[in-house]
Amino acid sequence: MGLSRIYFLSALMLLLTGCSSLLPRGSTESQSGFGTFEEARDAIERVKPYETTVAQLKELGFDVLASANVRLIPYPEVVARLAPNPSVPLAMLDPGIRDCIEARQLCRAYEFSFGRQNSHREGSFWADFLNFRRRTEISGWKFQGLIVARDGVVLFRNHGGEPQIKQTERHSNPLGPLQPAGEAAGALIKR
Repeated sequence: MGLSRIYFLSALMLLLTGCSSLLPRGSTESQSGFGTFEEARDAIERVKPYETTVAQLKELGFDVLASANVRLIPYPEVVARLAPNPSVPLAMLDPGIRDCIEARQLCRAYEFSFGRQNSHREGSFWADFLNFRRRTEISGWKFQGLIVARDGVVLFRNHGGEPQIKQTERHSNPLGPLQPAGEAAGALIKR
């Protein structure tokens, strides 16, 4: 009798609590020393081609050896990225890109990917729990920086990304918890 009361009280508390607080939340972070897109952008803009050394990059937050989320790009991919159209003459390219291509295997390129993304579901707990309606709000930012160097000196730098991510994902399933069964049956019929 005591155990059934505990179950009953637990179920009652679950119903009486703010149901939206029971919806899942999550976050994704590509670790870096930067808290915002603007901080990362400002740091990479302080990198001066033909002046900044690879050793100085660490002070700016771009440690090519110890940073998380840094990718060393192989030379063939560097050429494909920086000079994708062979009909463009070498003289028309940025001097840093041109020097990298001429340096061949001595050229090193580093791609930094940083960001932060938060997601949380909103709406009715029961509609979400029973798979009728789900609404997820996603916010954050993503930064990608490219640094090209030769002999320990930066030749070229560039950046891009998404300064402000604001997305809403909506899913509606008229059959609620039975929706996956209906989709599975449809897949069997197509065979």
